[in-house]
Amino acid sequence: MRLSTVILPIHRWAEGQKIWRRAEDLGFHAAYTYDHLSWRSFRDGPWFGAIPTLTAAATVTQSMRLGTLVTSVKPRSPIAD
Repeated sequence: MRLSTVILPIHRWAEGQKIWRRAEDLGFHAAYTYDHLSWRSFRDGPWFGAIPTLTAAATVTQSMRLGTLVTSVKPRSPIAD
């Protein structure tokens, strides 16, 4: 059985990298994060973008798959300015 986890993009990288590494150390097949507006319960804290978060996670993990659960297309123009 392959297990996955969700890691919310609410941690500054000094703490976040430990969480991503720990997920891999625990044997998770994949870890996902959200590319979405902040949830109400986290509105007073940081909520980092999914793509930069996953890029950083890729630098501290080796075999765990990474991805987004929600990817918001609307705020990104498909046409370069």
